[in-house]
Amino acid sequence: MNDFIPPAKPIIGDEEREAVDRVMRSGMIAQGPEVAAFEQEFAAHFGLDRACVAVNSGTSGLHLGLLSSGVHAGDEVIVPSFTFAATANSVALTGATPVFADIDPATFCLDPSSVEASITDRTVAIMPVHLYGHPADMAALKAIADRHGLRVFEDAAQAHGASLNGTPVGAFGDFAMFSLYPTKNMTSGEGGMVSVANPRIERNLRLYRNQGMERQYENEVVGFNNRMTDIHAAIGRVQLKKVNAWTATRQSNASFLSANLEGVEAPRVADGAVHVFHQYTVRIPEGRDQIAAALKSEYNIGSGMFYPVPNHRLAPFQVDVDLPQTDAAARECLSLPVHPSVDQAGLERIVRAVNTLAKAGA
Repeated sequence: MNDFIPPAKPIIGDEEREAVDRVMRSGMIAQGPEVAAFEQEFAAHFGLDRACVAVNSGTSGLHLGLLSSGVHAGDEVIVPSFTFAATANSVALTGATPVFADIDPATFCLDPSSVEASITDRTVAIMPVHLYGHPADMAALKAIADRHGLRVFEDAAQAHGASLNGTPVGAFGDFAMFSLYPTKNMTSGEGGMVSVANPRIERNLRLYRNQGMERQYENEVVGFNNRMTDIHAAIGRVQLKKVNAWTATRQSNASFLSANLEGVEAPRVADGAVHVFHQYTVRIPEGRDQIAAALKSEYNIGSGMFYPVPNHRLAPFQVDVDLPQTDAAARECLSLPVHPSVDQAGLERIVRAVNTLAKAGA
């Protein structure tokens, strides 16, 4: 049988191992010079033109970004429901309330008209997710924010290197979070990076991630232990040198799939958008679950359902809100392997399998 094609595959090579060994030999294992260098190199590499702050996870980055921006109990932050739970969790962890808006069916990102309809007198911010690596409609969302006196934050967990009309994601909002989890387009093993628009948010982030201290034993706020280690930063610094080539391969793989898949709706890319294809997500209006199961059992191909249960239906939230496009995406979306380890034979196998199953109705 053909080798299994996984839905995602972290790439860790000898350079990453050597970087870890270098840190281990140095004796400086916790947050130190590697973290500081990684922060500067990340900002420069992605052209963010702003400071970056490294933390121990993407969720920590969102949580601390919100706290550092002054979000607190009684506030509302508008977010998509069609995303990973960390987006809504981070808002709830501040004591604020996540308010769920619908998505644009073409991009799977926040629908500006649904956002505007969700604004109340308690709304303080809009936090779009650049889902699957496609940028949200930041011009429209920022225009809404400006009209209503709201702030904009970015969940860029899946969008390293994505851009809209020449501006990189991570450079639009007061802060933006990039995840460095193993399955993302680049990894530090585990971690997150937060780009920040002003020195006040940056300083707050650095305080919150380090028990509320800038100087040892001079605690200024109640903080957390959300630091990144030098071990993780060393891995991330190596991956920065490789992520552009990996992204180009993802985009090439996505182009091949879109040109050859039949019977499913391929992902679309908005005008002016650079999609980095963290996921290659198709719509299958009928029989999505059956096709996913058959891909694995009959063709040894993995796939992912991101996200079959929208956030507004999860147990911690359970909000009665009508989000028809979100519900449709949760029923229909299936993500196919697009990562750089998929070779040409694998791409052809994916196309052959999906086309056969779609034609047969699984």
